[in-house]
Amino acid sequence: MATTTQPSQVAGRRRSLQITRRERNWGLLFLAPWIIGFLLFFLGPMIASLFFSFTNLVLVRPDEMRFVGLANWSRMFYDPLVRQSLGVTLRFMLISVPISMALPLLMAVLLNSRYLVATPLFRTLFYLPTMVPGVAGTLIWLGVLNTQTGWINLLLVRLGLGNPDWFNDPRLVVPGLTLVGVWGVGNTMLIMLAGLQGVPTEMYDAAKVDGAGAVRSFFTITIPLISPVIFYNLVLTVIGAFQYFLTAYVLYNGQSGPENSALFYMLNLYKEAFVYYNMGYASTLAWGMFLVALAVTIGLFASARRWVYYAGGEA
Repeated sequence: MATTTQPSQVAGRRRSLQITRRERNWGLLFLAPWIIGFLLFFLGPMIASLFFSFTNLVLVRPDEMRFVGLANWSRMFYDPLVRQSLGVTLRFMLISVPISMALPLLMAVLLNSRYLVATPLFRTLFYLPTMVPGVAGTLIWLGVLNTQTGWINLLLVRLGLGNPDWFNDPRLVVPGLTLVGVWGVGNTMLIMLAGLQGVPTEMYDAAKVDGAGAVRSFFTITIPLISPVIFYNLVLTVIGAFQYFLTAYVLYNGQSGPENSALFYMLNLYKEAFVYYNMGYASTLAWGMFLVALAVTIGLFASARRWVYYAGGEA
């Protein structure tokens, strides 16, 4: 027997549709500033830079711009400065990323300990360097690592470990810059601490009953349960290492350091764009870095299936 739709039901459906449309329109209205900003300041410039990467655009001679096809991309693959800058960036990443992950984790474990007194004070002290502007922080570290008056060098001399010239010895430039970068791990530390505080204490109690010590509980309970937090910080840290620029630029006044030891990829890109004004080639370098960072990020997400654990199982 066929059923008929009552007029009240039709009216109710129409009112529901009107409410849904009204909510959608209000949602779009509140999202409009972000959407406009994204189109104007992110998506638009990205599309423009992709177009410029196939041209010979020079900022001081824009009227001479012409399409050159893959010439810039071919130049990027054979440019020795690109290979050297990528090597410096990768070497910095291999040194700084493990330290920038392990140190905030240890700091978070310390702050999460029930035996630490004045925890809010230490939390503030650990986070405080993050609030210092990058240029000011770099100038502070110029004094800290000074060969004549820096307290780290004075301590090393007292211990008989020499007087390293952190920013002028090509072998020590990357380790010196790593020291400067490690100073600002407060954000990572807070995220790690939030992850640690989300681990159920019942699991530690059960492990203690089974005879597991603190070290074993840390590697069998803590690390797996906060692995999503570790993975999140790892992705951000790796991307940040690819974009490393400000400290090296300030330290060497826009130059590449002794024997190009501080020629990071982003510094090379900056020089091509705003010193030599080769905006077409600089756009190609920017997209090259984007593709490399994208490939590394995809690799990290692929590896996450093996070691990142969520409440419902593996990633």
